[in-house]
Amino acid sequence: MAFPMHNYVLAIMVLAIIPIFEGYIIVNGVEGGAGITETTTPFGTLFVFQDPLTVTANRSSKLVGIAEGTSITSSVDGLRSISIAKLTLRLKHHRGSVSIVGGTHNVKPSDHPVVGGTEDFLFVQGYVTSSPVNLKGITVTYKIEFHLYWPPYAT
Repeated sequence: MAFPMHNYVLAIMVLAIIPIFEGYIIVNGVEGGAGITETTTPFGTLFVFQDPLTVTANRSSKLVGIAEGTSITSSVDGLRSISIAKLTLRLKHHRGSVSIVGGTHNVKPSDHPVVGGTEDFLFVQGYVTSSPVNLKGITVTYKIEFHLYWPPYAT
């Protein structure tokens, strides 16, 4: 064998991570005061959210879940935040929630590690990528991609 055993096992785990779903979070904004734009907020700003997770980037698209959590602006330029979220999904073959924690960049894609799950997502591992799609106007849209792995002991 050309690879040490631990590298071989890691390669198998990476191949087993599958994107099970891709959706969109549509965030209804509120008119802000000084220092608040579509992409930036003052350092220390706390947001609590509960937004729909849809199949397409259109609010009238099929609802497949809810994103709820909190985000705290953690950079002086207002572009980065620390986010904690529970993404509840009601898909054809999967039901339950995925909990994520991590840093979010407001105008670039961000990967968030999965820290827990419920129902069909119990013991799931992986990450969720959020990418800005539309940052114009008061309503902004993020593409959400799930990259999940069910370890053997979870089945």
